Amino acid sequence: MQALIQRLEDRHMKQTTNIRINRVALLAALLGTIAVHAVPSLARAAEPAQSPAQSPAQSPWVEGFNNKVRFIAGRAGGEKSDPVAGIELQMPKDWKTYWRNPGEAGGIPPEFDFSGSENLASATVLYPAPLRLVDPKAGSNIGYKDHVIFPVRVMAKDKAKPVSLKLNATYGVCKDICVPAEASLEIAIAMDAPLSPELASVLATVPTSAPDPAKDPLLKSWRIDDAAAKPKLVLEVKDPGGDDSDAFLFSPDGLYMPMTKKTSGGKGEAVFEVDLTDGVDIKDLKGKTLSLTLVGAKGQSETNIQLP
Repeated sequence: MQALIQRLEDRHMKQTTNIRINRVALLAALLGTIAVHAVPSLARAAEPAQSPAQSPAQSPWVEGFNNKVRFIAGRAGGEKSDPVAGIELQMPKDWKTYWRNPGEAGGIPPEFDFSGSENLASATVLYPAPLRLVDPKAGSNIGYKDHVIFPVRVMAKDKAKPVSLKLNATYGVCKDICVPAEASLEIAIAMDAPLSPELASVLATVPTSAPDPAKDPLLKSWRIDDAAAKPKLVLEVKDPGGDDSDAFLFSPDGLYMPMTKKTSGGKGEAVFEVDLTDGVDIKDLKGKTLSLTLVGAKGQSETNIQLP
């Protein structure tokens, strides 16, 4: 348990000095058993038998400290589409887990390792549109409350054979404190898996790189304003869904990215600013590519920003 805490601290201290982990609280939570690895022969006995030809596949729940997680799988795009898996995480009311950038208040972004899988060419985890989770005392996080499904696009090496998808995951679940958790999951996915309306619905919430101007928020323009003492990134956004848009940044290089702040808005348009001195050295950002996720009332989109 101590090794898990130290590994998580080391990893996240590299991203931001804003992250603080309460070691005493974590040890207390870990002593309460954070995660349990599934024993398929026991867990399946408690679940009703289902025919793969009739229902999408699902693995047993793996129960941990104030969370449980499982795989679901099926096809989400029609009869000839490739199957999709889903990592389903259920938490008690008002508990949360994190997006790939946990935000300024600190937290544990999820990590997914599929290296033990069989007949797997690639597994790509997708992130549904996240929420801004505001804590008046600690600051803002980016993530999901109560329940989330992370879709996984699965490509088989041999499409004539099923994929044995195996996952080792680490993530955080939080309310008053943030607790690290881990789980191991496994599921067999046939290439002719049944349709899954649930996964199709989740995929519709994943930000698209080809936004629909009738419903998805769009990045109109961006610029670096370095005239002031504190240089900032300025984002101009248009949202056909209304005035409730939000913006979130992520660095594929693992750099800490500050939260955006909405400085003006109205009539379906908004301006967001990012303080490029807040926990990050602007010199480290030169030439980097940032991923921008925009979330609106009717849709969501994702685009890249190449910094000079």
